[in-house]
Order: sequence, then C-alpha cells, then structure tokens
Amino acid sequence: MKKIYGSLVDNETRCKHYHSEKDIIAIKFKCCQKYYPCYKCHEECEDHPISVWGKEEFDEFAIICGVCKKEYKISEYFHINSCIHCGSQFNEGCSKHYHLYFNMN
Repeated sequence: MKKIYGSLVDNETRCKHYHSEKDIIAIKFKCCQKYYPCYKCHEECEDHPISVWGKEEFDEFAIICGVCKKEYKISEYFHINSCIHCGSQFNEGCSKHYHLYFNMN
C-alpha cells in the first residue's frame, strides 16, 4: 500500500484542509514522488516547490482512491467522477485545482 503524507484526519485521505465526504483522493506529486491529499499538505511538509505533471506524463499512476486504495493514471482520473472499483464519489471541485498538479495547456 502506498504511504499518504500530510495532515490526514482519517484513513480515506481527507486532510485538515479538505475533508468533505468526497475529498477522498491523494495525488502523487511529480517533484518528490510522494502522495499527498492536497497541495497545502505538500507545502507544509516539503521544502521544495511543486512540479506539475506534463501532458506527456498523464499515463503515470498518480491518483489514489482513499476509500479502496485503487490507483489511477492521471488520464483516467480526468474522465471519472467516482471510483470505478468501489463507487465512492470524488469531489468534482478538485478540477479547480488541476493547474496546481497538472499542465493542462
């Protein structure tokens, strides 16, 4: 099982910054190859800036469902609103932060 870093508040990857029922994914950060629930957790724990995943890297496994721990490729994650393994709903509002993790241009 992949280790999730950051200020977790439960075992489904919710953190002190984002902890709604749907805040259940963790993202592997390109810069350090560590999974964090959000960019704020990364900023609090690491001493380097965030590097975003380039479009040519969207086949990387970099998303984890916090409920069942299924890992997704970045490209897969963009096309689903819930986990295809356990059915848990993902927070659709996360798309507002894609630019912090992924090069969307």
